[in-house]
Amino acid sequence: MKNIFDLFWTFAKMGAVCFGGGYAMLPLLEREIVQKKGWATQEEILDYYALGQCTPGVIAVNVSTFVGHKQGGVAGAFAATAGMVFIPSIIILVIANLLTNFAENVYVQRAFSGIQVCVCVLVLNAVAMLWKKSVKNKLGVFIFAAVLILSLFTDISSSFFVLTAGLVGLIAGKISEIKGDKK
Repeated sequence: MKNIFDLFWTFAKMGAVCFGGGYAMLPLLEREIVQKKGWATQEEILDYYALGQCTPGVIAVNVSTFVGHKQGGVAGAFAATAGMVFIPSIIILVIANLLTNFAENVYVQRAFSGIQVCVCVLVLNAVAMLWKKSVKNKLGVFIFAAVLILSLFTDISSSFFVLTAGLVGLIAGKISEIKGDKK
């Protein structure tokens, strides 16, 4: 039971400061889940992110569900997910009530302008971190470039990109394995 509460509380704390969405949250998740708690490896967090991208829902919530399930089964998944959404849900309800009254306020609009810039930096930080850990060879650079170009100029679903990149990785690994066996 203590582990279930620990899952809830850990993800509740992260959810409370989850500004900028799932990608901006990657450094926080890595620090808390990988470094402090040891609940997952860096590779597992990246895998959870990839899965969270191609499954329905918010990436950070999906990742919390995967980590919670790994640590405490179904009860752990529910606890981590509930923790991740608990405080943000309260904050969103308060903001929604205030926003309807103050959306046209010049100060609120200026604040949102600043917040948007900050979120861009947080997302770029997550991209840089993902790049360092994920793009390790020419195939990685090729996949990155192909997905970047296609995502900029087409309306192809991100799920398609994730699944296709996974398939390319499987095929490349199998080819490498076969070549290694012949040596």
